[in-house]
Amino acid sequence: MTKVLIKSVTISNKASSHHGKLVDVLISAGEIKQIGKIKEEVKNTIDGKGMILSNGWVDMRAWLADPGLEHKEDLESGRNAAADGGFTHVAVLPNNQPVTQSKNDVGYINSKNPVSLVQLHPIAAVTIGTKGEDLTEMIDLHTAGAVAFSDGLKPIWHSDILLKSLLYLQKFDGLLIDRAEDLHLNMFGVMNEGIESTMLGMKGMPNLSEDLIIQRNLSILAYSGGRLHLSCLSTEKSVALIRAARKKGLTITCDVASYQPLLADSALVDFDTSYKVNPPLRTQKDNKALIKGLQDGTIDVIVSNHTPHDEECKKLEFDLADFGITSLQTVAANIAALSQKVELHVLIEKVTTNPRKLLGLDDSPIEEGVQADLTLFDPSAKWKLNAASNKSKSVNSPYFNQDLTGKAVAVFNNGQSYISKA
Repeated sequence: MTKVLIKSVTISNKASSHHGKLVDVLISAGEIKQIGKIKEEVKNTIDGKGMILSNGWVDMRAWLADPGLEHKEDLESGRNAAADGGFTHVAVLPNNQPVTQSKNDVGYINSKNPVSLVQLHPIAAVTIGTKGEDLTEMIDLHTAGAVAFSDGLKPIWHSDILLKSLLYLQKFDGLLIDRAEDLHLNMFGVMNEGIESTMLGMKGMPNLSEDLIIQRNLSILAYSGGRLHLSCLSTEKSVALIRAARKKGLTITCDVASYQPLLADSALVDFDTSYKVNPPLRTQKDNKALIKGLQDGTIDVIVSNHTPHDEECKKLEFDLADFGITSLQTVAANIAALSQKVELHVLIEKVTTNPRKLLGLDDSPIEEGVQADLTLFDPSAKWKLNAASNKSKSVNSPYFNQDLTGKAVAVFNNGQSYISKA
């Protein structure tokens, strides 16, 4: 990587002595060489006025569909989309073909993942085939390089499996990630259960399907101990339940998809399958609770919940279309929108420091002499996600061909860099 000078940028990193300060930053040979007022003339100079420089963003939840479903996404296209979205680290869900459930499966992701700009971190399955019935060899998977354990796109529906997993993972302080969903209550559901689903004549997915499983999970966690992370919160009560559990001293963390607090079920009035996600878009009341959870720290992490699909899975009748949004490249725009209600430095922490701590990744402060693992974010940049700017193999995004505000301008990691042209 050649020298890059970023002029007049604001640092967002609480562990840094430069946090909140307006400085110049010189990056050379993969290292932060100088921070302060820099007079040296550098060919590759970025005017960082109005921009935020933080540690490289980390996505704790992305499905890259590789191996087995590479027509939707593969590890290379996923890395490209991640870099353009501002991420230098991505934790990859196990729901591939085959499922990431053996040392060889973890090894496949790592073998396709050399030291690169965007580092992929395999999340291994909790149960064989993510069927929720028989536990995988989690100690072996941890030794092979799995950073956490989850059935990914599927919830851990079996209470005894959840209990045994929490107990088993304590042997090496492993992190269990679950997306709370009662499959039976949601059976045949396609959107949030409420006024909108009634008016549209579609089977709803009630808040209870999430709230009930969160109550179960918290009760089992209180009984077993361990580290539990709940992914993709969507309801008002789920935030309240986790807030109360924290006050009781439970080791519970959680995340929200970046788009979830910004979109509501009213967006489905035209039956646009781009908005069909799981958990479903809820109501404005739920979204206000999610924003409050981001403000007060109840919600620790913001994730992309990147779920790419080919047109054959999305251009269908609404009830037949698959759930999911391709979203790695639009997290920055979502964060810019959320910053109207939540302090920007707080939001940045939820894609940097917090996920790094949970996954055990390096979280060195932004200081001179430190290896550059950085994201440069412009919350006011205007751009459009379209065929020209899209790095993913899939286009299932409600933001496609829309004018967006907020963009990752550049990322630096492992001696490499990417500067966006969008």
